[in-house]
Amino acid sequence: MSQKKYRDESGLFIAEGTKLVLDLARSFHVHYLLATADWAEESGKTLKAEIRVISKEDLNKISNQKTPQGVLAVFEKPDYILSESDISTRLSLALDDVQDPGNLGTIIRIADWFGIRDIICSEHCADAFGTKTVQATMGALARVRVHYVNLENFLQSISKKIPVYGTFMNGNDIYSETLSQQGIVLMGNEGNGISEKMEKLVTKRLLIPNFPKGEPTSESLNVSVATALVCAEFRRRG
Repeated sequence: MSQKKYRDESGLFIAEGTKLVLDLARSFHVHYLLATADWAEESGKTLKAEIRVISKEDLNKISNQKTPQGVLAVFEKPDYILSESDISTRLSLALDDVQDPGNLGTIIRIADWFGIRDIICSEHCADAFGTKTVQATMGALARVRVHYVNLENFLQSISKKIPVYGTFMNGNDIYSETLSQQGIVLMGNEGNGISEKMEKLVTKRLLIPNFPKGEPTSESLNVSVATALVCAEFRRRG
């Protein structure tokens, strides 16, 4: 299940570490769980799932972590329904081909922090249930629904109901622009930003300004950092 095709075929994904496993176990069905005897005694009592006890040496062999925390769990992937009527009543994120698993995991965690419950991903985004992404969410995956869709078709439809925001170098200053608490915030690919076909569907263009204005600065922001700044400003207005 370290490869996406096997995760898709089986409908399962892996998570490791005490906090992550305990958080996810509250929301996802545990298919099976492997743990050391110490972990089972100290942390496993709160779980309803059956624990298969294995040696620390065996866990080290199958773990994806450099320093395993004593537990590896296999969960069933959720089957979410994406409802446009529900999405149109709140603030959500959309991701245009975000490739890095760490960035995606951090964005899921950011969404969780700011009470954003849905992230709509293009079909070529990183896999939310890949090992690196799952670990980077720090448990936020239990509270944020991640959907994979034909993003162009989705935005064409939803833009008739609510605004679609996107960040650009020639957008309007986010700190002075009118913002709605019902809308889609579209974030782009790490290297190319928002693609041309998605850009055409953005109804409100935003700029995250650098300071001081007119001074030399970095060329761009990391997509997860930019997402955090945008979400913070939307929520500050709310």
